[in-house]
Amino acid sequence: MTQSSYSDVLERIESAIEAAKEVFARFTPGEIAAEYKAGHDPVTEADRALDVVLRKNLLRQGEGWLSEESADDLARVNYDRVWVVDPLDGTREFVQGIPEFCVSIAMVERGRPIAGGICNPATNETFLGAVDSGLTYNGKAAKVSQRGELDGAVVLASRSETKRGEWVQFQTAPFKVEPMGSVAYKLARVSAGLSDITFTLTPKHEWDVAAGAALVMSGGGFVQTLASPLTCNRRDPLIDGLIACGPNLRDELLQFLAPYLQPAAQR
Repeated sequence: MTQSSYSDVLERIESAIEAAKEVFARFTPGEIAAEYKAGHDPVTEADRALDVVLRKNLLRQGEGWLSEESADDLARVNYDRVWVVDPLDGTREFVQGIPEFCVSIAMVERGRPIAGGICNPATNETFLGAVDSGLTYNGKAAKVSQRGELDGAVVLASRSETKRGEWVQFQTAPFKVEPMGSVAYKLARVSAGLSDITFTLTPKHEWDVAAGAALVMSGGGFVQTLASPLTCNRRDPLIDGLIACGPNLRDELLQFLAPYLQPAAQR
């Protein structure tokens, strides 16, 4: 790790994560009631409480805010710096008591995720990084996988997508598929080299992926949407999907996925 020009941002992210841990401590995963938003996505009292705490610890004058649990104020598109957060990514797993959920925090500067923090309180894992200074995993320097071939690589897949049968098409692929909840948590694990690859061919929102993308890039990895480089703080925060891996897997992975990416590239 080198000194970051975003040290003030990283300090705020660390402070927000500590405050989020205190909120999580008030709830018991698997023993909390959930309501359901449009699209059948669950939301809990914890989601809302975390949103309030994150805003208090992160947001400063002259910065924008985009959160899954806040009404979207499109004034954010006029700011150079915007916080993109998911207070509780993996709410479904949280409700079911599966330890694959996290708080996800990104700072986006002129459309580019430049710093991020992700914490899974159930496993006591914290990932923190900035693109100009590197990545830490539980306080120690870390980086993405240096694996050089798809054969035998571990790919983290969406638990929901695999249940819906969307990964059947990859059952003969050369890599190993491991289902896991929380897009952000999967990206965080790839950023620290705990797994080799994650990708989704299903549309996601910026708050799902911005922090994880910042961490993967901080760890020396590769990130893009299905059709283009990732740009955040757009008026419509829905992206077509995401691909993330270590640098040595980039070319082979993109070649492998090319038949599946053509529809996205044509849009």
